[in-house]
Amino acid sequence: MKRITSSKNSRKNLAAYILVIAAFILMQSLNSAGMLSNSARGILVPVCVYISLAVSLNLLVGICGELSLGHAGFMGIGAFSGVVIAALLQDKIPMDTLCLIFAILGGGVLAGLAGFLIGIPVLRLRGDYLAIVTLAFGEIMKNIIGNTYAGIDDTGFHIAVSTNKMKLGEGGRYIISGPMGATGVTKIATFTMGFVLVMVTLFVVLNLINSKEGRAIKAVRDNRIAAESVGINITAFRMKAFVVSASLAGMAGALFGLNFSSMTVSKFDFTASINILVFVVLGGMGNITGSVISAAVLYVLPEAMRSLEDYRMILYAVVLIVVMLFTWSPKAKEFTARMETATAAFLRRSFQKKEEPHHE
Repeated sequence: MKRITSSKNSRKNLAAYILVIAAFILMQSLNSAGMLSNSARGILVPVCVYISLAVSLNLLVGICGELSLGHAGFMGIGAFSGVVIAALLQDKIPMDTLCLIFAILGGGVLAGLAGFLIGIPVLRLRGDYLAIVTLAFGEIMKNIIGNTYAGIDDTGFHIAVSTNKMKLGEGGRYIISGPMGATGVTKIATFTMGFVLVMVTLFVVLNLINSKEGRAIKAVRDNRIAAESVGINITAFRMKAFVVSASLAGMAGALFGLNFSSMTVSKFDFTASINILVFVVLGGMGNITGSVISAAVLYVLPEAMRSLEDYRMILYAVVLIVVMLFTWSPKAKEFTARMETATAAFLRRSFQKKEEPHHE
């Protein structure tokens, strides 16, 4: 039984990796051939960002079983901290790619730290209470960032909560200007780095899910009393899932922030958290491959229907209903499982043929 479960998990993991790699190769080929419009190229990085956000939230909602409505708050922390880190490093590090990596890592660390601090009191709650508190956290972070001023001059980096306390020397410039957000941001985000971020997110989440800690997290989700009775530290494993999810959201936020020349805190409000949750629910709770597909399709769809103007959101709502019915259909689940099995079998046969010695 254990071997069958392991084989099934391996097929699901392989399907997620193959899907992302194939999509990346296809988009890169189309872009190199000049077949993508400017608007299509402009959404490549945001699509990668929202895939990472959906997968990371699925770890918390689908695998851990905790309803969080503050994911956009962690994304905002990563976005604005990533912009600040990039601005501080750009004069010292000539390579944009290296600067981007440090910004993404810094955004992930700070978002993870925030997740740990907020998780200490929050994870004592569950259900609707946890959802309300995380929603409040997201709104608090939005207001804090919206009233923060940060800048740099010859004397170094300065941060304040009002313009009166913010005194920059001659030649200084603002990085974050309170309600105006981040302005004058150097766009260094790339589709390649977005692909790398998605792969890293999949690697971290899938390996955690299939590890000993992942099985303990699932046990806590399925039956808290039984898990506690066999010695599982419920709070510790919930905290681990919460911090990992927050860190990945912060990394995605940093990439998102460095993809635009200006950014306001309104991009990380309650609506953004709900949109990410919709991607998770429509893709299937605990279904990582489903999160990848739903995030990509549902983010691209409104942009593709922009020419329809007034009817765009109506059609989008209809598509959401149809996708929900299809996703939760037993026949659809059976079809998806058969496709995963067939894909894994095809790849296994291909690898076996390559490994077989050639006889003359």
